Amino acid sequence: MPDTVPLFTPISQRSITFRNRLGVSPMCMYACVDGLASDFHLVHLGSRALGGHGLVMTEATAVAPEGRITGNDLGLWDDAHIAPLQRITQFLRQHGAVPAIQLAHAGWKAGSKRPWSGGQPPAHPGGWTPLGVSPIPFTDRHPVPVEVPDPSLIVRQFAAAADRARRAGFDLIELHAAHGYLLHSFHSPVSNRRTDGYGGSFDNRTRLTREVVAAVRHVWPDDKPLWIRFSCTDYVDGGWDLEQSVALARVLRPIGVDCIDCSSGGIKADVPIPVGPGYQVGFADRIRREVGIHTAAVGMITTPAQAADIIANHHADLVLIARASLRDPHFALRAAAELEQPLPVPGPYERGY
Repeated sequence: MPDTVPLFTPISQRSITFRNRLGVSPMCMYACVDGLASDFHLVHLGSRALGGHGLVMTEATAVAPEGRITGNDLGLWDDAHIAPLQRITQFLRQHGAVPAIQLAHAGWKAGSKRPWSGGQPPAHPGGWTPLGVSPIPFTDRHPVPVEVPDPSLIVRQFAAAADRARRAGFDLIELHAAHGYLLHSFHSPVSNRRTDGYGGSFDNRTRLTREVVAAVRHVWPDDKPLWIRFSCTDYVDGGWDLEQSVALARVLRPIGVDCIDCSSGGIKADVPIPVGPGYQVGFADRIRREVGIHTAAVGMITTPAQAADIIANHHADLVLIARASLRDPHFALRAAAELEQPLPVPGPYERGY
């Protein structure tokens, strides 16, 4: 029997144990009406649990209707959203995957069309005016957002959504502070032009994220993990960068964050990004080493050998698969077969292996 590959060793955070280090990354589906999960989401997410992944995370789930990227985003701003999500969490858990949800607010990037409908914001995006850290548009094609007048409202919206996530049966929450969306836009000097207590210095620009983490941790069970996704760099001179990401991770760890999901970019359009296999893994590696916190690696990780190498060389604690999972819902089963590991095959599928 071959030695156990670290990618297929369990890992625990608080009371939750992942059966392996392979997770399904949050990926927008733009397939909702009024924020409600449907049979599509049950099949989409459920198939990845059957496919052997240790963690299955929902797409960015809006904490407020005006916080949706498109009018077709998943939502958790109303109690009506809970029951459809309960079907999903029960199925994921039944088939061995940790059910996770990413909570998000799109901020100044809200109100776009779905990618296959053109992707650009309409003149009056989705019937609502987007909120932004400052009254400047993301691009000249986007509307000028209304500056968030009361950041405490955003804090309350995240906390209320986290409580609904608890009631829906999720075992892990990830806060979306990446890709130019609201929390990230507060972090970055590129977008944050505020002159109040939420702009200017590093402490001020990260204040909203710290307040959201504290409020979510207050309502989220202490025995369940809380993650956050960073854009570790803006790739823009004078913008948010890896040094600030390391500093923020150091601040968030003692107030209840268990893992940093390390992504990048998104604060400015048309910025050159050095996309290539594993191009963001170095961010996860550095934050892990310097902060002593679990990290998740994402981005152009497309083969089982590549994922296994990341874990074996201690560059990250978990690997999240995105587009490769869209192509192959059973990526984890294929990885186990290629790496000659015991297959986490559901009983009804065993004869196929």
